[in-house]
Amino acid sequence: MANILVVDDEHGIRDLLWEILNDEGHNVELAENAAQARSARTRERPDLVLLDIWMPDTDGVTLLKEWSSNGLLTMPVIMMSGHATIDTAVEATKIGALAFLEKPITLQKLLKAVEQGLARSSLQRTLPVAVVRPLVATLETSAYVPASAAGPVETGLQATQNFVLDKPLREARDEFEKAYFEYHLARENGSMTRVAEKTGLERTHLYRKLKQLGVDLTRGKRNGI
Repeated sequence: MANILVVDDEHGIRDLLWEILNDEGHNVELAENAAQARSARTRERPDLVLLDIWMPDTDGVTLLKEWSSNGLLTMPVIMMSGHATIDTAVEATKIGALAFLEKPITLQKLLKAVEQGLARSSLQRTLPVAVVRPLVATLETSAYVPASAAGPVETGLQATQNFVLDKPLREARDEFEKAYFEYHLARENGSMTRVAEKTGLERTHLYRKLKQLGVDLTRGKRNGI
């Protein structure tokens, strides 16, 4: 069960989202404006925020920017709107929003966005920000499971949650880098040229790095995506 904050000035939408998310087993806090959202964020420390863009006092993008500027954007935020332009959605994601949902929101899109948001939230609680951002960027759309991930998992995002963090930084970094290169090898079907291009490494350096990490260079060709 997760703590989810829903911020929307429309009473009907707040109630609907509360009902859906509550049925999914989550604890849902409601706010109808930015002032209530600020208070709820401090009081509840939500795992995820669903934030409407158009609100009467302070709009959602301004509130998102405020949280980001003050170091309070410690949870994933999903923006919602029925009137926002593409430019507004792009601006929100640049500030730090995880995703944008266009109203009316379908149940399937809502639940998928919430699932992705909570997966990101789990990563943010366990890994440093410098590791979370590239990790999510490379793995959140993939079903590939890195060999170095511990335990049975079903998706790339779930695999990232199984990195063992109670170890020296160098070992943890090597484990992440190995998973990162295994992912790209699988995605590029073992092509070192394309992996070098994707990762920004010169081929010779890439070979040395893979050998150092003990990456199986035949894995990508066997399990090409």
